Amino acid sequence: MAFTHALVGALVAAPVVALAPELAVPAALAGVVGGLVPDVDLFVGRHRRTLHFPVLGWALAVPAVAVAVAVPTLSTVSAATFAASFAVHAGTDALGAGDEIRPWERTSSEAVFDHLHGRWIRPRYRIRYDGAPEDAAATAVLAVPVVAYYPRPLPAIAAACVALGVAYALVRRRLPPVVEEFVG
Repeated sequence: MAFTHALVGALVAAPVVALAPELAVPAALAGVVGGLVPDVDLFVGRHRRTLHFPVLGWALAVPAVAVAVAVPTLSTVSAATFAASFAVHAGTDALGAGDEIRPWERTSSEAVFDHLHGRWIRPRYRIRYDGAPEDAAATAVLAVPVVAYYPRPLPAIAAACVALGVAYALVRRRLPPVVEEFVG
């Protein structure tokens, strides 16, 4: 779910928080945004294909991280955390369910598209579906280090992610009829 991806993005910046605290806030915010951007393809293109790059995303992230390590500036570090978080997002989508309106029914064999190999990666169901109770629990666990160690405003963002994630989990299984009615 988006809130879990956002917190994973914040955690991608953990080395920056520890080693370059003056860059922590922009790096973590860039990670949060990088964790959210792939899901723009919910609205533009095909979800989990248009902006999801589970293999090729690392072709951008690895050099970006190398540049940030060699020349740690606000721009390079923020770009690196954005790119790494962007790449992690697509990979973690394969750990969940397929891209379907009722993922608990397990009717899709398509978790995320691998552009390099031209095929879909199958769902692994480590988290049964977005908004499953274990997804909300993962969001809460991921928030702990952000709340404990990150500078403001990141703890508040993490707390909001947990609150929204729990709320989403409470209504997730009731959403398909609403979406079908709205979309037609």
